[in-house]
Amino acid sequence: MKKVTVVVGLFFSGLLLVGFSLEASASVAIFRLYNPNSGEHFYTSNLSESRNLRSVGWREERIGWFAPNAHTGAPVYRLYNPNAGDHHYTMNSYEAAHLERVGWRDEGTAFVSAFSNQPRVPIYRLYNPNAKTGAHHYTPDSNERDHLVRVGWRSEGIGFYAETAE
Repeated sequence: MKKVTVVVGLFFSGLLLVGFSLEASASVAIFRLYNPNSGEHFYTSNLSESRNLRSVGWREERIGWFAPNAHTGAPVYRLYNPNAGDHHYTMNSYEAAHLERVGWRDEGTAFVSAFSNQPRVPIYRLYNPNAKTGAHHYTPDSNERDHLVRVGWRSEGIGFYAETAE
């Protein structure tokens, strides 16, 4: 009887481990939308938010990348500038706190960045010094990054990491 209890216990323990490992590996799609009126790109993991923005004129471009699920990554904060109508994404809590102090609204964690011990793809952060809104852009595509730099955007390096680009 004791042997059966141990075997059953090991079986269910194995199921729990498999269940948790499957949950940890699930990727989250980050939807990329574009506002043709302001020139801003917007990134969200929330399908309802994406659909709502499309219903008011934003264009869905594609899935920008796949982030790890919320339990297996570092937070990427989303802030909103009510004066310019612009969003900003950062992993840097000091940068987020500074933006809040100067009037940006904290919108919480937008999605998460992959940790260094995970498979990861860099998400490049670019800045347009000529834009009033949509001044930052994020992409996993080095060709898109290089094109934007050629037309006047400034590369700010890697903003955070995706789990996969597609």
